[in-house]
Amino acid sequence: MNDNETNVYLPHDVEQALLVGRVWRADGGPSTAAGPALVVVRQGEVIDISAQCDCMADLLDRDDAAAFVRRAEGESLGPVATLLQNSLAEPQITPYLLAPCDVQAIKACGVTFAVSLLERVIEEQAGGDAAKASQLRAELNEVIGQDLSRIAPGSDEAMALKAALQARGAWSQYMEVGLGPDAEVFTKSQPFSSVGFGARVGLHPASQWNNPEPEIVLAVDALGAPKGATLGNDVNLRDVEGRSALLLGKAKDNNASCAIGPFIRLFDERFTLDSVRQAHVTLRIEGEDDGFLLEGESDMREISRDPLDLVRQTVGAHHQYPDGFMLFLGTMFSPIQDRDGEGQGFTHHIGDSVTIATPALGALVNRVDRSDKLPPWTFGIRQWRAHQR
Repeated sequence: MNDNETNVYLPHDVEQALLVGRVWRADGGPSTAAGPALVVVRQGEVIDISAQCDCMADLLDRDDAAAFVRRAEGESLGPVATLLQNSLAEPQITPYLLAPCDVQAIKACGVTFAVSLLERVIEEQAGGDAAKASQLRAELNEVIGQDLSRIAPGSDEAMALKAALQARGAWSQYMEVGLGPDAEVFTKSQPFSSVGFGARVGLHPASQWNNPEPEIVLAVDALGAPKGATLGNDVNLRDVEGRSALLLGKAKDNNASCAIGPFIRLFDERFTLDSVRQAHVTLRIEGEDDGFLLEGESDMREISRDPLDLVRQTVGAHHQYPDGFMLFLGTMFSPIQDRDGEGQGFTHHIGDSVTIATPALGALVNRVDRSDKLPPWTFGIRQWRAHQR
């Protein structure tokens, strides 16, 4: 794989992009023990800046984060193309990319697009049975009878629709968070537990109906200010969550069920929150065992709630995050293309390759496996603290 081939994983304007991330080093750097290092990408080189700032949360909290990244010095770990190749190797070769966040909480917003709202209602009414999805989809479209994307959550129009659907017995807890005043915000994963670019993502072994969720992820500092963005895969277990919303934690937070990367792109004069609002996120799933191909997209212009509104619903006087947080913004992608049988829709196979991409952020690539078959998560906050000493 040459530099031109790895460029597809980087922002289209990589020479101007302020990219920060984390890598796993076998040894060297500020610590002689194997462990994570904070890096920046500059002129095609990966620079270890851990001696100046060893924590991504600290970097994002800096008032001069963008200026600091432009000038920070450190040891070169070689070309970014080599780092990407190392990360895609199986097994991965050090140094390789980790998820770019560290001590931050990992939060997610669900049901932020009208299409995903309908699919969540289908999951609920199907009770986790994929075979019922196609019939329910047709019935719900007939009952609702209008384009939900044109209705602002919490508006008078939304409340009138709620009353009408309640009268017909068609209201749902998912419609409540999709059309009501309060967004769904949940904890996706734990600090240090996310996997990065090139790593395998995990499915709970009990799930038989699941899919990737291609999303933009905001990197938010301790004061609640978005400082940058990256890509994420919120691995979704439709059958588990569909059986009961009380199983959300079981469905969402499993070994390697959260992928983030490849880098956080800091906001500056070229890349802003408006860039996120206009982003077009694509998804490509390639089956290893059956040659299956699925391509989808998520257009951030179709989101029902503004990203800043989602941040405000996550942090404020009601809830603080002293280490900052990563916030998945949701997706409009809902896979309904049949894979294993008519009317059964999509579900993952082991070995699937998943690529989530948008020009300003590059691409996040992962391969699918089972959570119980992947290496267990063992490097937590205490191990990180010990490594820093």
